[in-house]
Amino acid sequence: MQIVSDPAERFARWLEDEAGIAGARIVRPLTGGNANVTSLVETADGPMVLRHPPADTVSDLASAGIAREFRFISAIAGKAPVAEPILFCDDLAVLGAPFSLTRFVRGVAITDTLPPAYQNSVDTLDAVGHALIDALASVHAIAPVPAALGDVDKARTFVPRQIERWRAVRSAHAVRDLPLIETLGTWLAANAPEPEAVRIVHCDYHLDNVLMDPEMPEVRAILDWEMATLADPMVDVGLVTAMWNRDESLPLGFAFVQRVSNLPGVIDGTGLAQRWAHTTGLSIDHLGYFQAFALWRLAAIVEGAYVLFREGQVDGAYERGLEHDVPALLDAAWRIAAGEGMA
Repeated sequence: MQIVSDPAERFARWLEDEAGIAGARIVRPLTGGNANVTSLVETADGPMVLRHPPADTVSDLASAGIAREFRFISAIAGKAPVAEPILFCDDLAVLGAPFSLTRFVRGVAITDTLPPAYQNSVDTLDAVGHALIDALASVHAIAPVPAALGDVDKARTFVPRQIERWRAVRSAHAVRDLPLIETLGTWLAANAPEPEAVRIVHCDYHLDNVLMDPEMPEVRAILDWEMATLADPMVDVGLVTAMWNRDESLPLGFAFVQRVSNLPGVIDGTGLAQRWAHTTGLSIDHLGYFQAFALWRLAAIVEGAYVLFREGQVDGAYERGLEHDVPALLDAAWRIAAGEGMA
């Protein structure tokens, strides 16, 4: 293969020579995708999406996230709405970082406003919620889970291990007084239910991480699988329902998430969970526990970014907002846990 110094040209040449994909051209960045670089690529075979960690900050963790995402969507494709996987490459000589290619999916991510083609009504928002939970149910219906995705026996202890991990991290790296981290962590550890099932779990499932059809309430693709794992599927159900149709009179952590659903009359999180249970045949007896766990875990994880902010290592609107968002998430988790009998 001819040596090419420009990364974009080298990438295009490699795709044609090694993968048979001709005419590749990196067109523009795409929004979303958190810390990874996400770009639109035009090719002779149609538009595709390139995903890779930033080349100047490649870490084993970031590289593993891209590999994990591709491995999981490869197992899910054809069974639930994900972008069609094309290829994964871990040869750093091509682009300077491991990368994946998937088929481009035309769609919109919804936060606080509906797409122009959607009627702004309770019925429409109910339909959005139904589509959101049905797409998740289609992932959780994949059984048995493919052996290449992980250890099912270990997956049964995902929740207790996460509680132990994040209690320890937050205890070791604390920059402010957040007593609910330990109070809730203690209760969650003592009350963790035995999993009814182990399934593929997204671990960050909410409306912002799906592409909806621009014309109708239908999920075209679930995005951002870097955190995917095997676990009790209620881990996903707990998060998406806890942040659906929230009470705007209360302090909201990450208020923008699924904010479009925060209207009187719209189906609530319990209603979505019941629909999921009907589709999957799995129980939602511990819904409150998993909602509290999801919000507590999210707060414990993102507090790490606030620690970096307080230590002067980062300074952005997101990190500054965590001064409010983390306590608000913990307060919401506490209210749910109190309703489940936490003293």
